[in-house]
Amino acid sequence: QVQLVESGGGLVQPGGSLRLSCTASGISFSFYHMAWYRQAPGKQRESVARITSGGNTNYADSVKGRFTISRVNAKNTVYLQMNSLKPEDTAVYYCNHVTQLWPWGPGTQVTVSS
Repeated sequence: QVQLVESGGGLVQPGGSLRLSCTASGISFSFYHMAWYRQAPGKQRESVARITSGGNTNYADSVKGRFTISRVNAKNTVYLQMNSLKPEDTAVYYCNHVTQLWPWGPGTQVTVSS
């Protein structure tokens, strides 16, 4: 049974930084392409960053140049470094397979506000 657990969210001022973590269990993590998603109030969940099993990355235009996705396969963990945060980055952040293959974890709330 696959479980995803996100952490690292919080309240941050505009321009600040946060580092999110997502640890997966129940899978051979290193084989899978992973993604970070976010869902803001009243909006659909959207993909913001992807990383292949080989470490190639791509980003949504809205976060390009500010967010960095990375992974440590030995820890079954994918990270999202978020810099220069904006109020519009406020959302619950989730990780999952790039095809949203597994049950969603609880997510971690990111609030960007002064």
